[in-house]
Amino acid sequence: MSGNTQRQFGDTPEQTAELVLQLVKDLVDELRQGQQPDVPLQLDCRFDQDLGFDSLARAELILRTEKQFSVALPDQTLASIETPRDLVRELLQATQLGSTPVSEQLIEQIQLDIVESAPEHVHSLQQVLDWHVNAHPDRPHLYVYQNADQVTEISYRTVREKALQIANGLIEQDIAPGECVAIMLPTSSDYFYCFFGILYARAIPVPIYPPARPSQIEDHLKRHANILQNAEARLLITVPEAKPLSQLLRLQVPSIKAVVAVSEIMQAPMPPDVGVASTSDIAFLQYTSGSTGIPKGVALTHANLLANIRAMGKVVKASSSDVFVSWLPVYHDMGLIGTWFGSLYYASPLVIMSPLLFLSKPQRWLWAIHRHGGTVSPAPNFAYELCINKIDESELEGLDLSCWRLAWNGAEPVSPSTIERFTERFSKYGFRPETMSPVYGLAESTVGLTFPTEIRRPRIERVKREPMTRFGRAEAASSDDPDAMQVIGLGQPLPGHQIRIMGDLGQELPEREEGELEFKGPSATTGYYHDPEKTKALYHGDWLNTGDRAFTIGGELFLTGRSKDIIIRAGRNIYPHELEEAVSNVPGIRKGCVAAFASHDSRSGTERLIVLAESRETDTTKHQQLKHQINNLALDLLGSPPDDVVIGLPHTVPKTSSGKIRRAACKDLYEQDSLDIRQRAVWWQALRLMTAGIAPQFRRYWRTGLDIGYAAYMWLMMGILAPSVWSLVAIVPNRDWCWAITRAGARALIKLTGTKLTIKGEEHLPDNDTPCILVANHASYLDGLVMVAATHLKCRFVAKSELKNNLFARIFLSKLDTEFVERFDVEKGILDAKRIADSANSSQPLFFFPEGTLYRMAGLHEFHMGAFIAAADAGLPVLPVTLCGTRSKLRNRSLFPRRGDISVTISPLKHPQGNDWNAALQLRDEARADILRYCGEPDLAHTPPVR
Repeated sequence: MSGNTQRQFGDTPEQTAELVLQLVKDLVDELRQGQQPDVPLQLDCRFDQDLGFDSLARAELILRTEKQFSVALPDQTLASIETPRDLVRELLQATQLGSTPVSEQLIEQIQLDIVESAPEHVHSLQQVLDWHVNAHPDRPHLYVYQNADQVTEISYRTVREKALQIANGLIEQDIAPGECVAIMLPTSSDYFYCFFGILYARAIPVPIYPPARPSQIEDHLKRHANILQNAEARLLITVPEAKPLSQLLRLQVPSIKAVVAVSEIMQAPMPPDVGVASTSDIAFLQYTSGSTGIPKGVALTHANLLANIRAMGKVVKASSSDVFVSWLPVYHDMGLIGTWFGSLYYASPLVIMSPLLFLSKPQRWLWAIHRHGGTVSPAPNFAYELCINKIDESELEGLDLSCWRLAWNGAEPVSPSTIERFTERFSKYGFRPETMSPVYGLAESTVGLTFPTEIRRPRIERVKREPMTRFGRAEAASSDDPDAMQVIGLGQPLPGHQIRIMGDLGQELPEREEGELEFKGPSATTGYYHDPEKTKALYHGDWLNTGDRAFTIGGELFLTGRSKDIIIRAGRNIYPHELEEAVSNVPGIRKGCVAAFASHDSRSGTERLIVLAESRETDTTKHQQLKHQINNLALDLLGSPPDDVVIGLPHTVPKTSSGKIRRAACKDLYEQDSLDIRQRAVWWQALRLMTAGIAPQFRRYWRTGLDIGYAAYMWLMMGILAPSVWSLVAIVPNRDWCWAITRAGARALIKLTGTKLTIKGEEHLPDNDTPCILVANHASYLDGLVMVAATHLKCRFVAKSELKNNLFARIFLSKLDTEFVERFDVEKGILDAKRIADSANSSQPLFFFPEGTLYRMAGLHEFHMGAFIAAADAGLPVLPVTLCGTRSKLRNRSLFPRRGDISVTISPLKHPQGNDWNAALQLRDEARADILRYCGEPDLAHTPPVR
């Protein structure tokens, strides 16, 4: 803000208006980076069409106004002001701020009895609510902020009674099971009643976001017509102000039977006779395209929702002792599923306020956590940024955030800088570094996909910029590398879910290599509602494409970008191609020569929407008119204008050879301030852009060629060495010679393929004549080969009996004294275990993979007890061995070997403390703890194994 003195009210309303206009001008200059708005700044300028203010910009203006004039504006100011004149009117009516600090507000800690169980065996959301009503009907479920000071407590019984009234009202409106009912309501008690009322009627809820301001209702309904058409919605439940527009909506959406207010469909709360919902029924439709033209309705079943809620709850250890606090909109998956459904399932009370209350005064979110003892409260990255930049210290006096145990950060790109600055600023108020928990999810996976599996500080990795940008390799950077990139760890897949990183040839990539992120699991949607073509494009076999680019380290996900080109602005998704198509139709704009892209705004922590459009017009006045038209068009489509509109001469927008818009190149040129084509001739810029496009393509093909070449070379080496080693082992009579030949072959393969093998802890290896039992994690078919190469021990491997059915495997393994065990026949398995236990004290060490088999997903699974019972019975020590890098080099169910290094860590011997079951358990736990410590992968001991 300009000036060092605090502005006060002017002597006259006119002087006050001048001061407000100066505030607006200051903000316009900052947002438009010095560019003048399309119209002269005056009291009747519209904030959205004329000045390009979105909700965050309005919130900032209100905040500055309150500070400069020492007033408290009403909460609804954010929704009601359309022009500076409206702000002046609100300002003149406002009262002077009182002297009572926020810290003296009444503390209302929520303390409820612990609920020991959860609805683990129910199959639908309705049954979840019924379970709670039967178990504790009067237990508070919701604490809904009606305004900044008034909170309504709602029990489980009340939710169901009101929902049944809505359900019967819907049935009276002839809504049949399986039909869609849209909800366009603000965060309020009615929203929760309506959602479950639709479910109890066995219809499908379709949440759509309400208009930010009453004056926008007509435009808002027009923008949502495509969603309502795709869903074939039969009814729209909305605010009374929208009812007069019902006829207009029916003309656009023929399937709509009526537009109703909540009060009109309340009936007696009798249980509706519509049958019982099944797990495969669609629970609701989550539209991912926000307000843009072509909607995609993600169909989520009851099975999807309950699987996701249970998986997230298991990872974060959710319980009825938690208190959820949220301002997130309940029409969005993070607010609807992550907070409301999650808190509902685990009997955790949910304190919820309108997004408007948070945006107008971000400190309200933090004070709600303080007052109610909130333990879990998620938000997108921009919310944490708002708290850093928009809250004065005077508004935080007495704040205590020590109760906050989980602050999920998701729904948009997570900024390492935001995390560090939020933690630093609020640590003195009790916020702990490990509370911040970056996560990843998407609507196609219900809401959550990867979460940290333990309470920890956020994982921020530094990688070298050049290898990352050129070849997609995440090489670790030193702490003093000034050009290093910081990337955020987003955790491991939820239990029962899998992720993989795919290359351009459809092959799975190893760790630390960037590619397309795909996933599968019980939370995965069955597809897009009424859109088989988009559903087909979503799937890659039985895996789903996320549209994001990423890599993994130790099984943990790190995002690098979005291949979909989605723009995430203040938590909302904007799909650029629809806006580009609309802008192309503006007279004076070259058709097909428009790019909409995101540019990160470090101040707000979110993304700026930039529109670059080509025109043959050179007149400055005409350019201003085009910008004004584009602003209005974006406002109609998106509900908010772009942050910047750039009009360029022909050939400004870079394209691929096939004519596709290169949005990433547009972003680079914009951020480098290189879009002013008047500095150089058009042919020169076209040549430069074409040249710039060749290098990335060349690097991409070069990387792919290297991958194919390496895989072919490794198979060639294996093809040469394997027959030779097998033949020699099969014919030589001496077992020591067999081991020497095998070890020489293994080491030759490792050396010839350029694999760096690092061995740590060799001093812990016993002599060959010392009986012991070796155990190692099992990550790849290369594990046995690596063990042979890494140690001098002539071990007896313990292998599955199925290998005896293969002649070549049986001959080779038998010459190495391999012990075969039965995995599926219980009686034979017991006899095999007894036989191995009896022979364990021979001089030749035994080698086990106690996980039993290998998995493609990173992680250490539960250990079987066989090796440890044998060790305890025979009184033998156990030697834990940790293998790293083999899974990435050759993953299970893959025939595509990759470049990569391997390390082997040998831990000290673990001696049994007895010969009973407890001694075996202790050996297992000690050995597994060592392997888990060094493998760098998540602990999946209590997670169902996923192959």
